[in-house]
Amino acid sequence: MKTLIRTLAIAAAAALTLPALASAAYPPPANPGKPLPRPGGSATLKVCKKGCKYKTIQAAVKAARAGDTIRIADGIYKEQVTIEGASKQGIKLVGNAKNPSKVLINAAGNGNGVIINAANNVSLQGLSSKGYADNGFFAVNVDGYKMDKLIASGYGVYGVYAFNSKGGTITNSDAYYHTDAGFYIGQTPFQTKPKRTYVKNVRSWGNVLGWSGTNMRYVNITKSQFFNNGTGLVPNALVGELYPPEEDNVISDNDIYWNNFNYYSASPFPKVTPTTGAIPYPVGVGVLLFGGRRNIISNNRVFGNWGVGIGLIEQVDMAGNQGKVPASQPVGAEPWVLVDNRVTGNTTGNNGKDINGRDLFYDGSGYGNCFSNNTLTAGVDQPAFTTVAYPACNPSGQPGPTNTFNGEAQNEAINWALALTIFSAPGGMLPHPTSASFRGTKPFPRAPGADYSVWNKTVQPPK
Repeated sequence: MKTLIRTLAIAAAAALTLPALASAAYPPPANPGKPLPRPGGSATLKVCKKGCKYKTIQAAVKAARAGDTIRIADGIYKEQVTIEGASKQGIKLVGNAKNPSKVLINAAGNGNGVIINAANNVSLQGLSSKGYADNGFFAVNVDGYKMDKLIASGYGVYGVYAFNSKGGTITNSDAYYHTDAGFYIGQTPFQTKPKRTYVKNVRSWGNVLGWSGTNMRYVNITKSQFFNNGTGLVPNALVGELYPPEEDNVISDNDIYWNNFNYYSASPFPKVTPTTGAIPYPVGVGVLLFGGRRNIISNNRVFGNWGVGIGLIEQVDMAGNQGKVPASQPVGAEPWVLVDNRVTGNTTGNNGKDINGRDLFYDGSGYGNCFSNNTLTAGVDQPAFTTVAYPACNPSGQPGPTNTFNGEAQNEAINWALALTIFSAPGGMLPHPTSASFRGTKPFPRAPGADYSVWNKTVQPPK
């Protein structure tokens, strides 16, 4: 019976920790043809409600050739925008960089605000989007993209999203009120000479997950804020997408705090109903590595997360019941195993003002995973902080330390995901007083039926 219960718990926990993949539309890869640059160089096309040749963004995109710039005047554009094929590569969509909220793409309940499919090096800047059922800004099947000064305000699945793509930048953007993740990079192809993706100065709040990264690789996330989500960041491995696991990512110099958003009690978006029923995603976690290899979590400020500040657990749904490595997986370790992940130099607790329920969590699985020079505050890590549970990192380039699996700790994490203990001490969330504000942000209200509309008024254009 214990084995049966554990098996059911593992399956449910894994499903709940990962993105709602079936909710988003993924165009299949295709050969879009050759680019058609404009003779004599690129052109600038203007979009506005009155006095311009193009009244809609899509009409300008249709007329544009590779490398053209489309400048969009302030206004509300009730449409979905599709930029597709090599003939549209290098197109620049430019709205209001000083105040992106003034150029609003309202998808009116349909799929995506803007989708870039198989068009390399497209640039989006100074735009906002809402009303989409799937994604706010979505790049898929591309080699190179730029997303800057965007606001994705729900209520779709993902806000700013890159899938099956290489080498982009996401900067100076906000994403909030999504039923899955504010930001998401997933299914990054393996690359012999990796093209890294750089994410800087983004804010993600009021989402089920601040950041989801299923099979994400070669991504740097820095100088960003993840707060007031159910969980802050969840890089994870999953066989439902190609190229597991997530690996070779760097999460460094970010503020990760107050991720205690119990969206089941009250939320600004329609009630989330997971495919497994009424069991919620884990709530109260700052960063959770769910499987993964060679990820670095360093020099972040992690505080006020009532469950765990930084947690590592093997991908329990793939381990033990898969038995086969996916065809997309190169020869090497099983994709569910935690391998050579480094947690270093992080500061917790906000000088004691906003402590985490537990600063660190690790189930001891895998090998080469290490923890060094972290400033810990809460003193209630699970398991208790020891050199066995959290071995120190060896110098870069040397093999990682030996890890010791802790089945009791892993079971506790599974119970959190199942919400068996997450909303009550001592096994789950450990609520603490929080600061009234931090860098211009405020904690979400806790009471059922709370009015979240006041938070909309506090959102400032990304800087």
